[in-house]
Amino acid sequence: MKYRHIDVKGIKTYSIKERSSKVSIEKSAGPHEKGGPFSEFIGRLPDFLAASDLKAVAGAIVSAHKNKRPVILGMGAHPVKVGLSPLIIDLMQRGVITAIATNGACIVHDFEMAYIGQTSEDVARELCTGTFGMAKETGQMLNNAVIEGVKKGCGIGRSIGEFIDSSDFEFKDKSIFITAYALDLPATVHVAIGSDIIHMHPEADGASIGEGSLMDFRLLASVVADLEGGVYINLGSAVVLPEVFLKALTIARNLGHKVEEFTTANMDFIQHYRPRENVLRRPTMTKGRCFALTGHHEIM
Repeated sequence: MKYRHIDVKGIKTYSIKERSSKVSIEKSAGPHEKGGPFSEFIGRLPDFLAASDLKAVAGAIVSAHKNKRPVILGMGAHPVKVGLSPLIIDLMQRGVITAIATNGACIVHDFEMAYIGQTSEDVARELCTGTFGMAKETGQMLNNAVIEGVKKGCGIGRSIGEFIDSSDFEFKDKSIFITAYALDLPATVHVAIGSDIIHMHPEADGASIGEGSLMDFRLLASVVADLEGGVYINLGSAVVLPEVFLKALTIARNLGHKVEEFTTANMDFIQHYRPRENVLRRPTMTKGRCFALTGHHEIM
């Protein structure tokens, strides 16, 4: 046979004390003490991989807040559907989140929570009967709010916030859009025509929806132009918001704004292609930092 067992007697070794190691006791986790603050729990997580990334994102948000830099939350509708609105509202009121960007579905669930304190129908069941998305109040009120708001020169986000603010809805204090309106914070809505239930209703006006969403896009571009030293978080939007963010960033840079050193984070239970490329990798290729945090919205 051509090959024989290799002779390993000549192997060269060195002391483990001379080796560079990636794991150390100092970076290991510590047990959480009963009654201790949540900050202590976070601080005692191991300083490795996802735990390190989580602490890095939190640190970037804290730094941006202290330095009065933007923290933009771009999100789909699911954070509202899993009950996170009160936490988002609290961060807005404390000046941590400085701008909100959403898809069109978000205004649906935000409105319904403000209106009746409930949202999210059984799509499979309603689809069988042709009643999916046909709630009268949702279609009429939201479409009319967009039409009236656009007439006054408002984008969709501000139109909805102003509409809910003027209402007597029992749960309107749980609305993200009324909070943005009250605090005069940018809240932008980026619509894909035909993807939201209110587009099926006869009150839907394409001109108003299109004009309002375009105004919101240009408002977001203005916010992104000021993102230097700030943070952009993509929370549960697999396609629309990653695409919108990339174009808003392009406008900002094309117009000469310095938007280079900032932090992006994608938070979702699956890491999709567009958030990975358009939120994490491409915007921070030359400078900046990016982090992918994988987990369920309601926990993470």
